[in-house]
Amino acid sequence: MLSLHLASPPEVVNVGAGIHGVRSLRDVFRLPDLWQLHLYSYSADLTVAGTTYSVAPGYVSLTPAGVQVEFDYRGRSEHLYAHFRPRVVGEPSYVPVVQDAGAAAPVLSGLLRSALEASPSGSAQVTAEVWTALWRIASLRSPEATPQHSAVAAVIAYVEANLAQPLTVPALARMAGVSHNHLTRLFHAETGQTVIAYIRRRRLNRARHLLVASTLSIPAVAASVGIPDLQAFNKSCRRELGASPRAVRNAVAAGTAAG
Repeated sequence: MLSLHLASPPEVVNVGAGIHGVRSLRDVFRLPDLWQLHLYSYSADLTVAGTTYSVAPGYVSLTPAGVQVEFDYRGRSEHLYAHFRPRVVGEPSYVPVVQDAGAAAPVLSGLLRSALEASPSGSAQVTAEVWTALWRIASLRSPEATPQHSAVAAVIAYVEANLAQPLTVPALARMAGVSHNHLTRLFHAETGQTVIAYIRRRRLNRARHLLVASTLSIPAVAASVGIPDLQAFNKSCRRELGASPRAVRNAVAAGTAAG
């Protein structure tokens, strides 16, 4: 899993459509200081830092700066790409190197093509399109990350769909059909964290996204993540995000203006 900071808009250096596999069926390259985002419309083998992945139409990959990438094509191959520098602000999202974007692939394609059509590369529109695409990718559910136990999977799915509602471990255990203690043990074994810590992290990650990517008022953001008490929401943001809700939003606005 990659650690990718998305709390602030990235610096987008280049967006384009690459055509490969015409003169050579193999490419090897490395970008010293830029991350790479690729959305594929072909099947190939992708090797990142010595690990080989199979990619297919609708797959998406992310490569950190300074990492060697090798492509083994099977013929003419076209992909959309963006090269960018993340700004190290806030807590990171954890994203697989390669994912099947599934139903989100057309949305990602539309965002990257809109970014490609906009000009110049550093414009606010290009930044917004690529940033939105990166958030979409970070929100994809990776098959490798899917919990093995049905009770844990049920709890995670319920939490994701009901962050605005009151959530307690006993109620979640009843919903999943297991005891409180059994759910606690299962959840920690599969995720490495407690149920309460998971709920808190997901609420604050969602809050950060809404603060930086929407125009919802701060009270509306707080209510939408299940922390309607503004004092409690402010404390949670300071503890989990390192700043007040307003400071999180203002920092991103300042970063966008500076870009």
